[in-house]
Amino acid sequence: MRANEQVLTNARLVLDDDIVRGSLVIQAGHIKAIDQGATALPSAIDCEGDLLIPGLIELHTDNMEKYFQPRPKVSWPSRSAALAHDAQMAASGITTVFDAVSIGDVDDQSMRQEALYQMVEALADINRSGMARVDHRLHLRCEVCHPDTLARFQSLADTPELGLVSLMDHSPGQRQFASLDAYRVYYKGKHGFDDASLDAFIERQQGFSAQYSSAYRKAIAQACHERGLALASHDDATIEHVAESLEYGTQVAEFPTTLEAAHASHHHGMAVMMGAPNVVRGGSHSGNIAASELVRLGVLDILSSDYYPAALLDAVFLISKMEDGYDLPRAVASASRKPAEAVGLNDRGRIAEGLRADLIRVREVDSHPLVQRVWCAGKQVY
Repeated sequence: MRANEQVLTNARLVLDDDIVRGSLVIQAGHIKAIDQGATALPSAIDCEGDLLIPGLIELHTDNMEKYFQPRPKVSWPSRSAALAHDAQMAASGITTVFDAVSIGDVDDQSMRQEALYQMVEALADINRSGMARVDHRLHLRCEVCHPDTLARFQSLADTPELGLVSLMDHSPGQRQFASLDAYRVYYKGKHGFDDASLDAFIERQQGFSAQYSSAYRKAIAQACHERGLALASHDDATIEHVAESLEYGTQVAEFPTTLEAAHASHHHGMAVMMGAPNVVRGGSHSGNIAASELVRLGVLDILSSDYYPAALLDAVFLISKMEDGYDLPRAVASASRKPAEAVGLNDRGRIAEGLRADLIRVREVDSHPLVQRVWCAGKQVY
């Protein structure tokens, strides 16, 4: 073994379509070789029969916001917040993360917009300084019903870390909130509106949606195509929503809320992404379609940890044990190869020669997957 090589041996390697016991050689941050069987090299790392899977790829998480605003109206220093978030990603086995930051918010009391540029700058800081344990990319979540969204998007559209843009409309009567009754229950609970205040809020948000949403969707989608940025829909609920997403050249269908929208998105070649918490909890917290149902129908392509990073690995193993679920290689692919393909990252997401050595050593204890070690580009980060 050369001085700059690492060898992992006695592992169960989860490949594209199979699980094989073998060894893996890492050189210069990439997988140099894969061999069946164990090696007797004294310097090799003995994985003790644990699973070795590709590093997880997270396309949509707003987890970072929790560190920038750990309590209502409390801001945390940017670098410390970003590094704490980064450490949680590594511990969860996520080696590539598209950190989702919101442009525009229907909640005027939210600090999201105040922290927007701080979060973008903090990501660039920890990436470029070499402090980040994992690879951070940027995902801009564009609330197209907000008056300032287009201008703010344009100010960030050429950010080097940007790799994914999603188009959202959380106004009453749209997508996730197609039911006004559900919208009223949600916002009364979240903000304590009385009936009169909520009526005024609904009227204002519907006016914004009518004025801005269509024009902003078109303008942002065009800007993404010009820059080669991957585009995602959000909360599509109807065949008409899916048709609109296809018209804009969308690659990822984030969290479709109905079976018909998920089926149509998958049928037309969009990668259907669902939340891993939906799997772990046994259903949607907002009453929409269950991710497990899409697994049984074979139309769930990508898992996202959404708001709970550790849920991603847990969900992978849960769907591999479901009746009529996915086998382990396919389940793993939903959090590695499939998201990589959806956003054009062809150098990772699989255990294969020549690809980045983004790897997780996982041991199952009482059927629960425990992260033992994590490597990002060949460097052990956990």
